Amino acid sequence: MKRYIDLINECLESVEELMPWDLEVQLESSQDLLLLDIREPYEFETMHIKGSLNVPRGILEQACEWDFEETLPGLVEARDRDIVIICRSGNRSVLAACTMQSMGYQSAKSLKTGLKGWNDYEQPLVDANDNEVDIDDAEEYFKSTVTLEQTDPQRRIA
Repeated sequence: MKRYIDLINECLESVEELMPWDLEVQLESSQDLLLLDIREPYEFETMHIKGSLNVPRGILEQACEWDFEETLPGLVEARDRDIVIICRSGNRSVLAACTMQSMGYQSAKSLKTGLKGWNDYEQPLVDANDNEVDIDDAEEYFKSTVTLEQTDPQRRIA
C-alpha cells in the first residue's frame, strides 16, 4: 500500500520545485508566469499571493480541459506557460504539478514549502479584499492543528 508521502516522492522524480526566493526572482523577471493556488476557496480567501489564480485541487483536471462546467479557458490554453503551483506546505502542489505534466503542461512546477515557506521568507500575502495580511497572523494561521486522534497510533507518545 502506498502512503501519501510515497505518492509525493514518486511525483518528485519529475516535478521541479522552486524555493520561495526562486519564485520571488521569477515574479520580478517574468510577465507570463501563472501562479496557480490549488487550495480550497476558504483557504485562498484567507490569504494568498497577489495575482494567483485559485483552482481547488478537487477540480483541477476538469479546469484544465474543455467541455466541463469547471473549465477555465485561460488555464486550458496555458500548457506552454510557466506555471508555479501553490498550496499550504508544498505537498498538494507536487501532486498537482505531476498531474498537470501528465496532461501536457510543459512547465508546471511546485512551490517547495508552499505558502507557509513563502510567509517564513517574509513575502507578502493578501486576503480576499487584496489587503496585506500581517506576517504574524499568517504564521499563526499556518501552525499545525493536527489533533491526537489524527496522529498515527503507532507514533503517539503515551
